[in-house]
Amino acid sequence: MLIKSLVIKKDYLVTVNEHATLEEALKTLEDSGFRCVPILDDTGTIFRGNIYKMHIYRHKSQGKDMSLPVTELLKNATKTIKVNSPFFKVFFTIKDLPYISVLDESGKFYGILTHSRLLDMLSNAWNIKTGSYVFTVLTDNDRGNLAKMTKVITKYSNIAGVMSLDATAAETDGTFVRRILFTLPAGISESTLKTIVSKLEHKGYVVSEIEDLQAGMTIMSDENPGVYIDNPEK
Repeated sequence: MLIKSLVIKKDYLVTVNEHATLEEALKTLEDSGFRCVPILDDTGTIFRGNIYKMHIYRHKSQGKDMSLPVTELLKNATKTIKVNSPFFKVFFTIKDLPYISVLDESGKFYGILTHSRLLDMLSNAWNIKTGSYVFTVLTDNDRGNLAKMTKVITKYSNIAGVMSLDATAAETDGTFVRRILFTLPAGISESTLKTIVSKLEHKGYVVSEIEDLQAGMTIMSDENPGVYIDNPEK
C-alpha cells in the first residue's frame, strides 16, 4: 500500500488527549515546536480532530478560559483518509492542511501523512536527484499515445520516470490536453535529448518544455521557445 508506506505512525507522534485543557495543549505545542497536533481519545485509538497553536493563542489573547477542554477548539475532525484509500484522494483531502490523519481499516488512528512526505514521494517518482532531463509532451487523449511516445524514447534512452497531468480548461480554451512528463536517466547527452525531441515532434507530438535537472534550469519552454540546449544563457 503506497499510502501506508508514507505514514508517520502514531507511536512516533506528539498527540494531545481529548481531556487535556487548552493550557496543557498549548504547552505541548510550544514544547514540541509543532503548529498543530492530533487530538486522541483516552485509548489513543480514536482521532477526534486537530488542535492548532494559532487558535489557542487567539483564544488566550481574547482573555477566554484556558481551562476549557482542548476539544473546544478542535478542527479537521472529518479530514481523514484510510491506509487503503486511493492515492488521488490524498490530494483532494490534504490541500491546505499541514498533514492528513490516517485511519486503519477498522477506523482507528494509524498516523499522519505530511506534506513533506508526499512531496518527497513525488520528487522520487520524478527522479529529480538522479535524472538528467525532464521534458513535457503535449498530447490529446487518443488511445495508444503513451505507448507510441515511449517507443520513440526507448530507441535512444531508458526512461527514469513518467508523470501524467491534465491541463485545465482555462489553460486550453476548453480543449483537452494531456501533459506527459518524461524523466531521462543520468548520463544522457544533449545530443541524444535533441534527437528524442526531434523524433517526437516528427510524430506530431509537441514538446512544450525541457528542464535540465542537474543545472536546475529550464532550457526550453512555450514562454521562451528561443532558449534551447545550444544556448541556455540566451
